Amino acid sequence: MNLLDILTIDCIRAPLMATTKRAVIDELVDVLAAAGRVTNAPALKEAVWMREQTRTTGIGHGLAIPHGKGAGVANLAMAIGKPAEALDFEAIDGQPVQLIVLLASPPDRTSEHIQALARVSRLMTMEAFRRRIYASSSPQEIYDLLASQEKAPA
Repeated sequence: MNLLDILTIDCIRAPLMATTKRAVIDELVDVLAAAGRVTNAPALKEAVWMREQTRTTGIGHGLAIPHGKGAGVANLAMAIGKPAEALDFEAIDGQPVQLIVLLASPPDRTSEHIQALARVSRLMTMEAFRRRIYASSSPQEIYDLLASQEKAPA
């Protein structure tokens, strides 16, 4: 899976305006809606929030990957947000998050959804990449980092 197939630069927000977990999810869903990737933002916000309530998506190392499925999502879509300051996402390692990657998918596309989650997780296990993306300050910089990584041989 190539993340550039599901991410456009207009779906990256850096810095995020939101400063709480719920507000970050809402802001990133709104980003997807503004880009025309989601037609029912309220339903997706609720789906992502309900998923977040069952188990935190703050997976550690400064990363959170909130995700949800909804009828208002025609194709797998991704939004990335970088908070102005690291924020508490109730991560499993107790550390604040520095990057939030929100995934939205149609209810019937479980395989693609899992592939995208796995790809993001794999990228973020690379310490040098993680440091560079956390140090980035603009949507273009984040997009270019992902593009260079997605074009690199696996």
